[in-house]
Amino acid sequence: MEKKKFAVVLSGCGVYDGAEIHEATLTLLAIARAGATYQCFAPDMKQYHVINHLTGEEMNEERNVLIESARIARGNIKPLSEYDAKEFDALIFPGGFGAAKNLSTVAFKGADATVIPEVEKAIEQTVELKKPIGALCISPAILAKVLKDVSVTIGKDKGTAEAIEAMGAKHVETNHGDVVFDENKLVFTTPCYMLDATITDIDDGATNVVKAMMDVMEGN
Repeated sequence: MEKKKFAVVLSGCGVYDGAEIHEATLTLLAIARAGATYQCFAPDMKQYHVINHLTGEEMNEERNVLIESARIARGNIKPLSEYDAKEFDALIFPGGFGAAKNLSTVAFKGADATVIPEVEKAIEQTVELKKPIGALCISPAILAKVLKDVSVTIGKDKGTAEAIEAMGAKHVETNHGDVVFDENKLVFTTPCYMLDATITDIDDGATNVVKAMMDVMEGN
């Protein structure tokens, strides 16, 4: 049987201004362990800002989301503009502030956020073809904004949950490793570092969300 193919959308490199590296890497590992393959994508654009991850302070420099994401993907990455839902079985978004600052404006505008057109198109294309979409950490907020009538989780953060509800989506409170499955939209979400988490908690979340997606794809 041909292996299932995941498209993984990254948003830079580093929790404060890009993709959360543990979530991204453990998602890739979960996909491989599930017997599937992956291709990483990222938008070819300037990231919102650059954060010094040692001090948490903003740095006076500019970086590109695709180039930074290539660090995680070991260079094997494509511009998100090249994503074609027909070529993949599933789409998944690791978290990190890049999802809320680069892929969208959720970090700054909450319920009034916008989502960049390439991300919006990728999500809508995938849903239209009735293929599953996964999202970790803060990334479910992007799905809430684009899809509106969808059930998702970011864990227990009250402010973010309220913003998701204000977008027209339903928020479900969860703990580590829990997966919320919206059967109508085939959307799978898990909280990861939106909760106070260890790296083993992140492994549980990534593993469980990928397994749940695989079960649906394989008809289990």
